[in-house]
Amino acid sequence: MARVLINFAHPALEKSRVHKQLLATIRGIKGITINDLYEWYPDLDIDVAREQQLLEKHDIILLQHPFYWYSAPAIIKQWLDLVLEHGWAYGHTGKALQGKYFGNVISAGSSERNYQPEGIHQYPVHQFLLPYSQTAALCNMQYAAPYVIYGVHRMDIEDIRTAAEQYRHMLELLRDDKIDPAALPRLTYMNEALQLPSQTRSI
Repeated sequence: MARVLINFAHPALEKSRVHKQLLATIRGIKGITINDLYEWYPDLDIDVAREQQLLEKHDIILLQHPFYWYSAPAIIKQWLDLVLEHGWAYGHTGKALQGKYFGNVISAGSSERNYQPEGIHQYPVHQFLLPYSQTAALCNMQYAAPYVIYGVHRMDIEDIRTAAEQYRHMLELLRDDKIDPAALPRLTYMNEALQLPSQTRSI
């Protein structure tokens, strides 16, 4: 069983419609660990040893967060700065994360078409996420295609529930090795893993 770690970050979860539903839908699933960074570290005082132990115990590490200002909430940067230490995560002796999979699970207010050269944001989401893919490469991890929920500002409650159930299903497939993690870096979006043929899913 692949153990999945979700490092979750939302500084205003009480105002969130989408991430609140996503968490409610996946909470308590066996084999899925939810690590709510703002809940654990409201003052951004991160316990590096605890976080490194969590990373060592899991095979797939996902950063789940709203897509704030083309990036992530501040605690994600703090987590990256402190936890991924030289000599542990990267460098000549930094092999603790070698072979693991790393990716982003994000919600974006705009539609996908707005993340195109002719759209208001001018660039695809993948270009804004380059620091994360390069972080994975430096730490000897594979960067999985991002899981993106677009257009959340226009979603009604049924749309949100459907998105949450799809997310849960994808995580369960990953947990049960019914999606080959090695396929994830080759996708455009991790969402596409739900449409992979069964022979590709099974490893």
